[in-house]
Parts: sequence; structure tokens; C-alpha cells
Amino acid sequence: MRLLLVRHGETASNIERRLDTAMPGPPLTALGLKQARELADALAGENITAVYASIGLRAQQTAAPTAERFGLPVQVLQGIEEIQVGSLEGRNDTEAYKTYLDTVIAWAEGALDVPFPGGGETGQQVLDRFLGAISTIRADGTVMVVTHGGAGRMGALALASNVPVELAENLLPNTGVVVLESEGEGWVCRSWAGVEI
Repeated sequence: MRLLLVRHGETASNIERRLDTAMPGPPLTALGLKQARELADALAGENITAVYASIGLRAQQTAAPTAERFGLPVQVLQGIEEIQVGSLEGRNDTEAYKTYLDTVIAWAEGALDVPFPGGGETGQQVLDRFLGAISTIRADGTVMVVTHGGAGRMGALALASNVPVELAENLLPNTGVVVLESEGEGWVCRSWAGVEI
């Protein structure tokens, strides 16, 4: 199976640099809707056999044009939604971003039991639900999965161990695509937001 992990299109929260993880969340902006249509055009040459999206409205709106192009339904997949940031929700201040970065850096260094403050998730909880959801996909060919920046990046890095550090450190842009291919019992990353590996 070939897996296209896609970050959703632009939302107002992206413009405001606001931590916005509550679901179903905001819709796409006009630019986000345009990005979703352009993504469908860019993927027209793929042999997409299934389209999945998170429970987030922005992910479902991003998936819709590609699903329509291929005559497929958008299947909502529980577990691939964004990292739940607890009491940081809705904030866009320097202190909130420092706490966010400190937490995900701790996770990257192996401390997956560290939670976001105020009832947020631990890294292990995010990985368990994300990888569990991906493992339920049973399809041949190429599958598109529209997810979110933090959860999608974390999931992709957990699935494929061949992502160079300089790419892994970069955030996925809106409608950025990570291409993964199943190989034996695992996954190999073929490209990260347009950069071949």
C-alpha cells in the first residue's frame, strides 16, 4: 500500500498562529479551499483507491475535492485528529508556544509520558491512537489520509525511520504531503512535503 499523509488546508487559526486542536474545529479559509482544489489537481495522476480524513472539519473539507475527483467517499477515521493540547487550546502567545515546543521536544527525546498541561495528551497517547487508526486501513493501491500538522508529522516519523533529521525538524505546510510505502512489515518514506528521500 502507498499512503499519502496530507496536512489539511489553511484555517483562520493557522493565520493567527493559534493552537487550535479541539474537534471538529474551524473550517478552511478561502485560501484553504483553494489549496484543497489544487491538491486534487496535483494528485490527479495518482491511483487513489480510498480517501480518509480526521474528525476535523478542516481535514474533511481538504479531502473532499480529491475524493470527488476519484469518485470516492471521504471516510472519517477516528484517531488521526490533532494533538490535544489541554489548557494551551486557543492560545497564540509566546508562553503557550514555548510550552508546546518544550513538550514535543521532550517527546522527540523519548519522554512520551509527558502530557500537555490541563488535561492534554501525552506523546504515547497520540502515537497509540494515530498508529492504531492507520493500522485499520485495509486497501490496495494508494490511500490518501488527511490529518493535521502535529499528529501527522509525529505519526509519519513513527511509521518510517528513514526521514532525515533536517526534514523531520520542519513543520508540514498546509496541504503538504508525506508519501509512505509499505515495505515488509514496516513503512518507508519516499518524500516529505515535495522533497524526495
